[in-house]
Formats: sequence, structure tokens, C-alpha cells
Amino acid sequence: MELIGQSAPFLAAMRALNRMARFDVPVLIEGETGTGKELAARLVHYKSPRRNRPFIPVNCGALPETLVENELFGHERGAYTDARESTLGVVALAEGGTLFLDEIDALSAKAQVAFLRFLQDQRYRPLGATADRRADVRIIAATNRNLEQLVDGGQFRSDLLFRIKILFVELPPLRLRARDAELLAEHFLDDCARRYHEPRKRLSSQTLAWLEDYQWPGNVRELENLILRECLMTEDDVLVYPRHESRSSAPAQCGSYTAAKAAALAEFDRRFLRELLIRASGNVTRAAAEAGKDRRAFGRLVKKCGLRPVDFRR
Repeated sequence: MELIGQSAPFLAAMRALNRMARFDVPVLIEGETGTGKELAARLVHYKSPRRNRPFIPVNCGALPETLVENELFGHERGAYTDARESTLGVVALAEGGTLFLDEIDALSAKAQVAFLRFLQDQRYRPLGATADRRADVRIIAATNRNLEQLVDGGQFRSDLLFRIKILFVELPPLRLRARDAELLAEHFLDDCARRYHEPRKRLSSQTLAWLEDYQWPGNVRELENLILRECLMTEDDVLVYPRHESRSSAPAQCGSYTAAKAAALAEFDRRFLRELLIRASGNVTRAAAEAGKDRRAFGRLVKKCGLRPVDFRR
């Protein structure tokens, strides 16, 4: 996925990111899932004076609470039972460069405290070490949630928010980027043809109209996955999507009340599950919890609806 677009909201965000790259202070990138927050962070890094130093991305949601300080700051040999060798944390790996904290809203309370201490003076102490070490690291964080609301709800520390939200930008969702869906789709068709050595497909007028009308809850990532799938599975030179008559009108075409009701319920299930999987980035356990359903039952329903959680992973 690349940062591509010509719409006014997109270009405004790009101008802001390019200006932020010049100033060596923390940046917070906000935006819905699939809008390209890591790509934006990479743009800031590679246009900054730190461009020749490491860019280290970290998914905060994947940091186990019991190992937060170990993951961030590393440990010395013998720091604990299984610590047979000294290991660098992500802070040391990013030395001189940029540490990108994706989903910073997912940091546990313990992790927030540990990271706040580091942000205050960029000093840290690996587990088992006897002295502090100083780091030269730029912090870029990203979130798809409203951190101010999380602060109000006691889920995120206000002092940590003040530390990371010095410069900030919100990436616009694809539904607000007029005609960028078509531009991106054409780019993804080029990429698919080049990567898989397939003939370059074209978009039908029906597809172009649909691209503009669709609301894109999964944003650019959803569009990329859709174009890739259709490009690889369509044998014709012209890509026509949706391939069949709009599902929304399908119940009206059914021959009986029972059939119409079944079709409508099936479509509701598919749309509802799809939205959950997009929000959960393909994590079935998280999506099932949000739906209030048993994970196995949720997984069976996802499979029945023809959805693949892997298609929604970031």
C-alpha cells in the first residue's frame, strides 16, 4: 500500500506530514483502520534528518503486559531465569532513528507508566542493568481511537497524551477522498500485473461508479485487498464489480417471503461480521468478544458467510 491521492483532504495531510518531518519532536498520527498510518510514519521518518537511521515499528497491542519493559528496554544476561544472553529492546534498536508505536491506545496501564518515564528524559535501564542508558530516538505514535475520550474514561494517561501529541495529523478516510478510490484502484491493478506477471486488467464503468459510491469502512487496505482478489480471480480483461446484481436488491428478486427473508438475514450477517473483522483487524477473538458471541460459534459463522479473517489483517 502506498500513499497515493489527489483529493484536497489527502493533499492537506501530506503537506502537514512533510512539514512535520523537518522538526525532531514526537508526532501523533490519527485515523481510521486502513488509512495508512504506518506509511505516513515512514514518510515522516524518511524525509527527516534521521532518514539513514533505523525505523522500528512496534504494535503496542502485541506487547505482553508482563514483558513490556523487557520488550521496550531489553535485558542483561542473568536478569531473570531464562535470560541467558543480553538482548536489546526496541528503544536501543531504534537508536538514532525513529520508534513507531502503532495502536498506542492499546498500551496497558503498566506499559504507559514505563513508556512515560522514558519519554520524560529519554533515559532507560535494561532489566538487570546497574545504570541508566540514554537514547536518541524520535517517537511517532498512531491510533485509530480518540485518545482524549480515552483520557476522560480513565483508559489513557493525560500526561502521556501531552508528551506524544506535540505535532499531530489525522489521515482522512477514503470515503471523504473524492475520486481517490479510482486512482488507488488503478495503481493496485498496475501493481498486481507487475507482481504476479498477469495481463493488466481494466475497470468497467460499473466498477468505477461503485468505487465512488461505496463507503469503504476498511479504507485503502480494504480497497487494496479487493482489487488484488478480483484481479487474480477474474479471467476477463475487464474487471466488473460487483459481479452480480447488487445484493441490496436481491431479496426483492426472491420468489417467496421465506426465501427473501433468508437472503436478507444472510446479507445482514455478512455485512455485520465484515464490519467487526475490519475493526478487529482480522482478530477473531477480539471480533467475537465485541459481538458478544462464543469464539468458536463466531468462527463458524464467519466461515459460513464466506469471509476470511486473514483478508482483514493489517
